[in-house]
Order: sequence, then C-alpha cells, then structure tokens
Amino acid sequence: MWAILKKAGVDPAPRRSGPTWAQFLKAQASGILACDFFSVETVMLARLYCFAVVEHATRGSTCSVSRRAPPPAG
Repeated sequence: MWAILKKAGVDPAPRRSGPTWAQFLKAQASGILACDFFSVETVMLARLYCFAVVEHATRGSTCSVSRRAPPPAG
C-alpha cells in the first residue's frame, strides 16, 4: 500500500497528538471482548461446538458448549 501511495505522490499522514495505541487499549479495555467459535472432537468421536469469550479488562472467560451444529450462515 505504501508503494502505491508513494507512486501516486501521496505523502504519509502527519503524526497526531492523540493517545498511543497502548493508551487507547487501556482506556477502552472494559468494553473490549475477544470471541472465538471452534469445534472439538471428543475421545468417543462426538463433535462439540464451542463459543468462547474473553473480557480484556478482567481477563475473565466464558465458554458455551453445544452438541448441535450452529445454523448455516446465510
């Protein structure tokens, strides 16, 4: 992307005086959630579907497990 912008004569944006990325994340941590959906095969060859959530502020986690497949995206 940088090469394309440079070739078009577009200079980099000036440095802003706002917070750094680390400061921003620390200020917003209470509202940030990380989510993941995955499946797990058991020893008895059953497939479990899991949805996991981690809250960044407290590093608390929640996991929901189901034996049924989620509905197809549509």
